[in-house]
Amino acid sequence: MSLNFPLLLVIAVAVSGLLALIDLLFFASRRRAAVAAYSSQVAVPDPGVLEQLNREPVLIEYGKSFFPVLAIVLVLRSFLVEPFQIPSGSMKPTLEVGDFILVNKFAYGIRLPVLDSKIIDVGDPQRGDVMVFRYPSDPNVNYIKRVVGLPGDRIRYSSSKKLYINGRLVAETLLGREPGSLGSVELYREKLGQVEHMIRKEVGRYRMEPGREWLVPAGHYFMMGDNRDNSNDSRYWNDPAIPRSLLGMVPDQNIVGKAFAIWMTWPDPKLKNLPSFSRNRVIH
Repeated sequence: MSLNFPLLLVIAVAVSGLLALIDLLFFASRRRAAVAAYSSQVAVPDPGVLEQLNREPVLIEYGKSFFPVLAIVLVLRSFLVEPFQIPSGSMKPTLEVGDFILVNKFAYGIRLPVLDSKIIDVGDPQRGDVMVFRYPSDPNVNYIKRVVGLPGDRIRYSSSKKLYINGRLVAETLLGREPGSLGSVELYREKLGQVEHMIRKEVGRYRMEPGREWLVPAGHYFMMGDNRDNSNDSRYWNDPAIPRSLLGMVPDQNIVGKAFAIWMTWPDPKLKNLPSFSRNRVIH
């Protein structure tokens, strides 16, 4: 069972805020009255007694202490910036396993936490953006891929691993080869919209049946990983619960935000290696 952290955070803020409010409305005035009554009965109040009379109940004390911190975290995480760690190699060479990234939560509109409903429209995903979204088949799981298809686009990925958008071949330039898990890997520079970035293709490996096309419906996006032969993306999703016309598509309400920077890399924190900052950069 996946942990719904946004829901838990909202509940924690609500509970701690309620405890702080109850203290403000009821208990604080009672403590002040007790202190005033005691002080009027003695010539020199005992500091120990005053401290005892002023002491907050344990739950109230914890609630008031945690509320401002949790509220700030909720605002930052829900509306501004959220950190993520890259768990797989589907976005190589742009993102490596263990990269810690920052995601802009307001780039595509201000959304209410938990409900994920957009309350302020700021902008829409653009072709070439690296976007974090909730996996359509399991919204508790976050995915990160590159935006390839916008609403209304017709996408085709050929048997020769060429990408076509609305009948036009997407430009790519071969940069060289490097060793791969199943042989050699070709690195290309690809241009999607105004974004130039690198993609990775394994020589001789192919998973997609030739000639398949997708029409991106309104309010949806077609996503692909930069590691084209090792990415579970819009080309391969198959969920019988989702209508065929929407298979592989990411609905607008599943969008989390735009990835914009790598701030640390730590491939395996369980080992005794130290995190690295050598890959810190803006994400393109």
